[in-house]
Order: sequence, then C-alpha cells, then structure tokens
Amino acid sequence: MRAISLGVRNVLRNRFRTSLTILGVAVAILAFVLLRTVLSAWTIAADFAAKDRVVTRHKVSFIMTLPGKYVDDVAETPGVKTALLSSWFGAKDPNHPNEFFGTIAVDPQKFFEVYDEVVVPEDQKAAFFAERRGIIIGSAVAKKLGYKVGQRLTLTGTIYPGNWDFIVSGIYDTTRQSVDKSSMFFHYDYLNEWTKQKRPRSADQVGWIISRIEKGRRPADVAKAIDTKFDDSDIQTLSQDERTFNTSFLGMISAVLKAVDVVSIVILAIMMLILGNTIAMGVRERTHEYGMLRAIGFLPKHLVIFVVGEAATVGLLGGIVGLLISYPIVEQGLGRFLEENMGAFFPYFRIDSKTPPIALTLSILLGVCAAIIPAYRASQLDVAASLRKIG
Repeated sequence: MRAISLGVRNVLRNRFRTSLTILGVAVAILAFVLLRTVLSAWTIAADFAAKDRVVTRHKVSFIMTLPGKYVDDVAETPGVKTALLSSWFGAKDPNHPNEFFGTIAVDPQKFFEVYDEVVVPEDQKAAFFAERRGIIIGSAVAKKLGYKVGQRLTLTGTIYPGNWDFIVSGIYDTTRQSVDKSSMFFHYDYLNEWTKQKRPRSADQVGWIISRIEKGRRPADVAKAIDTKFDDSDIQTLSQDERTFNTSFLGMISAVLKAVDVVSIVILAIMMLILGNTIAMGVRERTHEYGMLRAIGFLPKHLVIFVVGEAATVGLLGGIVGLLISYPIVEQGLGRFLEENMGAFFPYFRIDSKTPPIALTLSILLGVCAAIIPAYRASQLDVAASLRKIG
C-alpha cells in the first residue's frame, strides 16, 4: 500500500502537465459517452418495445399497403385481443416548414387499447373521439412548436397533397419509452374520406396493423397464425413482434451504427496513447530518482507499482471529470436540443445507466495499459547508469 500511495502522489509532481492529461482523458471520455448515448438513443425503440404487441405489414415491403378488411381478420386470430390499423400520413406545418414530426392515421378508439402507455387527460380523449378532425400531439413537439389544446391547425400533406385542417384535441405523454413524444395521431376515417374522393383505387387501404395479444400468448406464435391466415391471399403479410419490427429499421443504418461503435473505441485508444506518452515522459525525467530508489533497496516491482499507480490515478481522475461534464453537455444540453428538434429520430436522448461505470472502468484500465511499457522500462533500469544520469 505504501508503494501505491507514493505512485499516486507522483501525479502532483508536474501539476500543469497532469492537468492537461486529465483534461485530455476527460474529453475522450466525454466523446465516448456521447457516441454510446447516440447508439442507445437509436436502439431505444427496440430495447423498450412492448412484449405483447405484434406488427403486421405487407410481406414485400413496409411501404406497400394492406387491404383494410385485413384488420378484422387479424382481430379474429386466436390470441389477438385488439387490432389497430395505422397509416403513415406525412405532413408539414407551413409555419414550421423545416420541422419534422410523424403524422399517423389511426382508429382513435382502439389506439388507446393497443398503446396503453399513451396518456391523455380524459376530457381531451373524449374530445378526440368526438371530433372527426381531432388530432392528439406528443408533448415534445407541442412544447417545441407551441401547440395548445383547442387550437386549429392546418398541415400541408406530402403523400396526400393539399391543406388539411385539424383541431388539437389533446396533448399526450407516455409512461414508457416504447412510444415517442414527437408524433401526431388523427382519425383514419378523415384520411380515408379524402382518399375515396381523390384516389378511389387507394381507398380502404392501411399501412400496417398493430395487434395487442392476450396475456400468456407467445408473440411468435400469434405472428405465425396471422401470416398463415393470409397465405392463400393475393396480398400476403409479414408479422413480427414489436421489438423485431423496430430492429428491422435499424438494419437500414447498421453500417452507420457500427461505424459509431468503432469510433468510440478508437477515441479511447487515442486517449491511451496520450496517457502513455505522458507517463513515459515522467519515467524518463525520474531516471535518476528511480536509480536512487533501487540503490537503497527498492525492488523492480516497486517501480512498476509507482508507474502503474500514477497512470491509474490519472485515468481515474480523467474519467471522473469526463463523466461530470458529460451530464450537463450530453444529456441536459445536446439531449434536450435533439429531443425538441429531432424527436422523431431521438425521442429519448439520455445517458444509459450502464455507460458511466463502463467509461470509468475503461479509463482506469486503459491508464494501466498505457503504463505497461513505461513501467517495464523503469523496472529494467541499470542502477549504475541511472545514478550517473542527471535531469
């Protein structure tokens, strides 16, 4: 323990250089935490997906629609409690043309049965049910764009062109992270009425169907039963549990996610090289001192402990500083900005609880690794040559 404490005290021998090294380690840890948070934010929809929901889409592609009559067929499948139709609408607020948010047409009654984590005050929910042009808006996008309950809202359709008039019936929040707070949901009938007039061939079509399954049922079994029902139909389906469905979207950007993962490791490797260089400089400067220690009876292993202890301490301090600045910068600063401005992509940008202990452990371990070569060289010093070296 005496040898370790002496190694720790060596950290303060050159305070300026040590401070810069700690700052460098802290910046590397900050970057590591940021990149790991980006990865966890991308995958959070899959990680927190409901275990009792199954999504059914066109077997060929997600962008191809299903006949609306399939909803009743899915609802009658053994193990299905409720089936909800959904269709992507796609729209922009002309007052905020650069803002993106999801707009989805649903069956309002069944929506809350399937997504029980979506919370809306009862009076607002009743208003949503009663108003054909009613729309409920996520709290994040409502706060960002200043939407209020009762407000009349005109959106410009992209897939379905023209100006669409809505009334903000309610603002929803969520009790779980399986649904984002940056989307808008409105009546499917409102969309289908327009489609019947403008695009009769596309009427009574839905984008996908979400099923809430009965307790105790296996999602895989229910999904298979649904698909089997349409095996002999002209349009076949692909049903997946919600986690698998969400994960399939990540496959589109898997290369990007892998690149981010690699970069986070590279950053730590650079940190190790910086720390290793600092430790090596310290060892060279103390050659004479280490020679004196050997001369009065210290063993090579003691010198190794000195060097490794100093490196581990610098790594620890750098890791602590990096984590301390990560929360205000990554979570409170960048996180709030992304949730408010890119909520459709980063609905929950929070530092994962596993990231800080991993980052701190790695900062210490990499500090120790960085000290291996300098520590070995210190242990192999020639005592007589070291005593002759001055400075």
